[in-house]
Amino acid sequence: PGFLSCGKKKDFSLTNEKDAHSSDSDENSERGNWSSKGDYLLSMVGYAVGLGNVWRFPYLTYQNGGGAFLIPYTLMLALAGLPLFFMECSLGQFASLGPVSIWKILPLFQGVGITMIIISTFVTIYYNVIIAYALYYLFASFQKVLPWSDCFSWADEFCSKTRIVSDCNTTLHGEIIHANYSFITSNNLTCMNGTINYKPVQFPSEQYWNKVALQRSSGLDETGTIVWYLALCLLLSWIIVGAALFKGIKSSGKVVYFTALFPYVILLILLVRGATLEGALDGIEYYIGRQSNITKLMEAEVWKDAATQIFYSLSVAWGGLVALSSYNKFHNNCYSDAILVCVTNCVTSIFAGFAIFSILGHMAFLSERPVSEVVDSGFELAFVAYPEALSKLPVSPLWSFLFFFMLLLLGLDSQFATIETLTTTIHDICPRVMKKLRMPITLGLCTLLFLLGLICVTQAGIYWVNLIDHFCAGWGILIAAVLEIIGIVYIYGGNRFIQDIEMMIGKKSFLFWLWWRVCWFFITPVLLMAILVWSLITFSSPTYGSVSYPTWGTAIGWCMIIFCVIWIPIVAIIKVVKAEGNLVQRLVSCCRPAANWGPYLECHRGERYSHIVDSKDKKELEIPTVHAFVY
Repeated sequence: PGFLSCGKKKDFSLTNEKDAHSSDSDENSERGNWSSKGDYLLSMVGYAVGLGNVWRFPYLTYQNGGGAFLIPYTLMLALAGLPLFFMECSLGQFASLGPVSIWKILPLFQGVGITMIIISTFVTIYYNVIIAYALYYLFASFQKVLPWSDCFSWADEFCSKTRIVSDCNTTLHGEIIHANYSFITSNNLTCMNGTINYKPVQFPSEQYWNKVALQRSSGLDETGTIVWYLALCLLLSWIIVGAALFKGIKSSGKVVYFTALFPYVILLILLVRGATLEGALDGIEYYIGRQSNITKLMEAEVWKDAATQIFYSLSVAWGGLVALSSYNKFHNNCYSDAILVCVTNCVTSIFAGFAIFSILGHMAFLSERPVSEVVDSGFELAFVAYPEALSKLPVSPLWSFLFFFMLLLLGLDSQFATIETLTTTIHDICPRVMKKLRMPITLGLCTLLFLLGLICVTQAGIYWVNLIDHFCAGWGILIAAVLEIIGIVYIYGGNRFIQDIEMMIGKKSFLFWLWWRVCWFFITPVLLMAILVWSLITFSSPTYGSVSYPTWGTAIGWCMIIFCVIWIPIVAIIKVVKAEGNLVQRLVSCCRPAANWGPYLECHRGERYSHIVDSKDKKELEIPTVHAFVY
């Protein structure tokens, strides 16, 4: 078929079927493009900025020296996060392919793309369960009195809004004695400072989370029943995701204008409200430190935490950055986009810390406890500590609604991008099928993932969520990232990759590329290897609070991560076996780009890729599903 213009084909079709994913104004009429630059940037920001920015970064900051932690955090952004982020954005935009098909650049490593997709699938199952938790608390906030504000009928004898004194030392007839608190109060005695012991009590919010919201069982061994209201919330969250993605990037690109921007409005409201409360300054000082502990920078753990947080926060090596960037126009400035999204992500994390800690400081003030005793990370911060603090504010249902609505939006736009990554992979494998059946395939995928997620809304559901997070969201991504950067820089060729980027953004000076070369060729791979080795050395069996996992549970975790990464050697072996020549010749052949590697559209190929046979005319992408992963 002849090209009328770049990406526009003459239409000889009698049916004139139209894919909702593309429009007449798109440069690439087959795959489609973002409707505007804003759609892309907000989708990227929404993907990168997630729940971890709110519940993990602030916790790591105060734990690792307060404001001093921002030094290794910023350095790791420049040395590890940004180089990988820029690489993946450039890669996707250059070839206009998803995370599996993009490995035409290096067929031997196509298993890396499959690993990214499988890990993203595992993570998207439990991530929507967390969104379901936020939905449940959101609906629970529509009450005059928040249900976790006091010890109601569901509470046991250990529930208390204040600390209960157990015993202490006191003076009786000139002698120091140790007595229980009931004896001391009945005799009008007073406790000596520093000798008070407290009973082990739980705040109402903690018991509500475990006994009501989760109906948590004793461990992974006790699956229990499906918690019906969590299952309904999970179904609703998948309906929202499916509705937002029914037209692919054309619909999700519009939804993110709300889901990516409104959380900033809520964060600002929470910060202003928090800053006006008594004790807020104590919380903020605890977060960034009145005098930051610079000596913490001498500890390797601090640098490891900074690198790990940057790595996971930016969502590199999940496949999503490649997928979202593949819908860009060829000459889009992916360099400035990468810097803008990375900086926005990190500033959001710091900003969220102030909003969170100002209100936690107020909670510490009211409960007469140090800030360190009310601060937690992860689920405990989002669903126990912060709700407890909000319940003490005037008009508490309003603040609770705003907080959980923010969590909902932060989770949803990350989920949109992950599902789009999966559908992009399907599109690259079966473009004609996806063109005709995009909506049913997207809805079918959401339905399947909902059914797989039902195990996570049983009474043992939180243990499954924690197990998948502990294994799948860790080493697999690190392994994929290390192989990705080694494959592109050392096998495909870092300088060759830079020439590819210059075809999109124009020629740049030697000094411009100096920093990127230093990072790509040396610093970033070394840092990633160091984090991977450190993670393996410091591995510990998963636990949820004080609950240990059974041996079979840990074994399932290992099976999940093995299933994720096993495709890397399997695909490499299949590629070598199918190649021609002796072993060395086969390896060399598999380490060369595929014959049709290059810009997707003919008009962008220039002299460097003028040899490419148009794969769309040769029907090279229309391959049987059974061969999809090794193509």
